[in-house]
Amino acid sequence: VQLQASGGGLVQAGGSLRLSCAASGRTFGSYGMGWFRQAPGKEREFVAAISWSGGSTYYAASVKGRFTISRDNAKDTMYLQMNSLKPEDTAVYYCAAYKSPGVPIRSYEYDYWGQGTQVTVLQ
Repeated sequence: VQLQASGGGLVQAGGSLRLSCAASGRTFGSYGMGWFRQAPGKEREFVAAISWSGGSTYYAASVKGRFTISRDNAKDTMYLQMNSLKPEDTAVYYCAAYKSPGVPIRSYEYDYWGQGTQVTVLQ
């Protein structure tokens, strides 16, 4: 499956952005999906994940209550609504797809990756 992330940009602290991840090539609805991010000089970290049906979600503690992951299987697209953004949310955000059961948080459990989209949050 091919993944294309978009929606990044520059935003003031406290603002909002919505990231999108469009999928193509295989049956989107059979894959669970996730978002990861990587800030300069840091390792890639888990942000959020959603099961193939959308019935299960999981968030990193740092974003829980501020970010919402969702998906529209009819549009082969996943979203990440990011509210109350903080400067520490600044990173390149990547979307990824997985086939395993559950809602994995480790990057090696994901089978396909999209290119990143830059999110920059200003003080």
